[in-house]
Amino acid sequence: MKHFKFILSITFLSLLMVGCGDDDRKSSNRSSSGAMASNAAERVYVAPGEHDEFYAFISGGYSGNLTVYGLPSGRMLKEIPVFSQFPTSGYGYSEETRPMLNTSFGFIPWGDSHHPDISQTNGDTDGRWVFINENNTPRIARISLETFETEEIIEIPHSAGNHSSSFVTENTEYVVAGTRFSVPYPQKDMPIEEMKGNFKGPLTFIAVGDDGRMKIDFQLDMPGFNYDLSHPGRGDSHGWFFFTTYNTEEAHTMQEVNASQNDKDFIAAVNWKKIQEYVQNGGGEEIDAEYAHNVYDHSTHTATSTMMNKVLRVDPREVGDAVFFMPTPKSPHGCDVDPSGEYIGGNGKLSTDLTVHSFSKMIQAIENEDFTGEAYGIPVLNFDSTLAGTVKEGGLGPLHTEFDGKGNAYTTFFISSEVVKWKLGTWEVLDRQPSYYSVGHLMIPGGNSRNPEGKYLISMNKITKDRYLPTGPELEHSAQLYDISGEKMELLLDFPTHGEPHYAAGISADKVKPNSKKIYRLDENKHARAALSEADTRMERDGNNVHVYMTTVRSHFAPDNLEGIKVGDKVFFHVTNLEQDFDVPHGFAIIGANNSELLIMPGQTKTTTWEPKKEGVWPFYCTDFCSALHQEMQGYVRVSGKNSNVPLRWTLDGE
Repeated sequence: MKHFKFILSITFLSLLMVGCGDDDRKSSNRSSSGAMASNAAERVYVAPGEHDEFYAFISGGYSGNLTVYGLPSGRMLKEIPVFSQFPTSGYGYSEETRPMLNTSFGFIPWGDSHHPDISQTNGDTDGRWVFINENNTPRIARISLETFETEEIIEIPHSAGNHSSSFVTENTEYVVAGTRFSVPYPQKDMPIEEMKGNFKGPLTFIAVGDDGRMKIDFQLDMPGFNYDLSHPGRGDSHGWFFFTTYNTEEAHTMQEVNASQNDKDFIAAVNWKKIQEYVQNGGGEEIDAEYAHNVYDHSTHTATSTMMNKVLRVDPREVGDAVFFMPTPKSPHGCDVDPSGEYIGGNGKLSTDLTVHSFSKMIQAIENEDFTGEAYGIPVLNFDSTLAGTVKEGGLGPLHTEFDGKGNAYTTFFISSEVVKWKLGTWEVLDRQPSYYSVGHLMIPGGNSRNPEGKYLISMNKITKDRYLPTGPELEHSAQLYDISGEKMELLLDFPTHGEPHYAAGISADKVKPNSKKIYRLDENKHARAALSEADTRMERDGNNVHVYMTTVRSHFAPDNLEGIKVGDKVFFHVTNLEQDFDVPHGFAIIGANNSELLIMPGQTKTTTWEPKKEGVWPFYCTDFCSALHQEMQGYVRVSGKNSNVPLRWTLDGE
């Protein structure tokens, strides 16, 4: 009994000591984490009135838009509407911007935006445009970094799941659009079980003019695999583009099992310069296509949508030494090229290792015809002959890699939830940091260029549980900011992101902010229905259509009282903001409107429609607080019966 009591006492004391030790450790951790948190807070703090060092353009995923954040603060600066209607500004609702969302399938009010990329000159980000893809209804958009507005959207015909997009070449010669889902090419009715050998995966190369205007140059008729992600060559590999593939099994059922049978899938290496030369010399076959090309004109403040009907198809087997497959384990997702252009990484989702190919070895293997076979007539290179090295046991579920320009690479591991730093050339793991989330993509400003700015890294994460205050069953996704300027990565900041970020592009603020447009000049406003002064304001009837030429200025509308509108009319409010002062937009909203309000920038003209259903006197007002007398910025519309004979009459201050 005494022996039992002794053991019990020792056990109790041990537990007590362990408990005290735990408390001490917790106290110590709290203390050190508090100091670290203070240090991190200082390093991400941007004082009032100060500017962030970098812009980060983060995709919105299912929001269809692009969000703009400042780094290192993590402050969201703007949401840019791209592929989805946006009530805040009336994008996709106003008569001027609705054409931006036209497609061959009709008007599509939402999109799924994935991978932004910034235009480049000589391999450096140049701050002119951001390109971003839409996955569901295949499209590529171009966003001006003067206005931070979407200027152009081109639909991609014959494509399905525009995923390995929208990455640009070193001088923005091309932006690519790859096909995630293989489909009949051109589309036709056929049994799904006959897909093998009959479905295709066209890769679209879109030429970009000096003014940014996009034009489909050619589509490459590729085997019917799933093309996942891509990146351009640079340096010696300039002129090539690299695409990861999966489902080389060409399975169509239970793909989580049946599309993961092969030990290796491929990275497709495409020599676009050879194909470009082939096309310029008359090669390729013009085939029928139907796709929309939508362009916004900043002088008329109006978008136009043009339906196109042809595209040039190129069979890669007809172009010598233009396309090759490099075997890559296993179901690779990310396809990443280092700043020198020598190393091409393929991150196999189902492999614990990272496979890195050598461009120079690839060229040598091509010259030596070192092939192990072919896939639908495209040579398959010997795996060992192109292999530069392997990062062993980096983690579980590797997805994406970025580079810091100092010889280091950083890869996200979705399953083991970490960011891992490793060395190019030696392939050794140097550091790893837990992300506390299921981490997806990551971005280093300038990471997809010859000269990354290796100071910060942001990871874009899924499944945010327990990291923020709860907001019901769904939380916003999250980004984490790491300092990568030293030998070890340091986590500095968590911040929520809107939508589901799939990728981001970053650039030094100094490359963008000097060119930012402050206003639209009134003397350059060529909108067909602009009223450029209050003397131009008026109302005009054309049958049941009534056009109101209206102006706004602090703090009134002209005209501010309108009569003669009838039930059954369709009223077009063409509203011009006469301000010529930076950041003084005006809003317009009217009771009973069933589309959207407007937000009109200085010097801009926008149009909304209103179809009154009831007699009465209905107010309209400015929705953007613009002055101390903002509340007084309003007017009235009198609506009379359908058969009334009340004449059109409009006033400003009773005149």
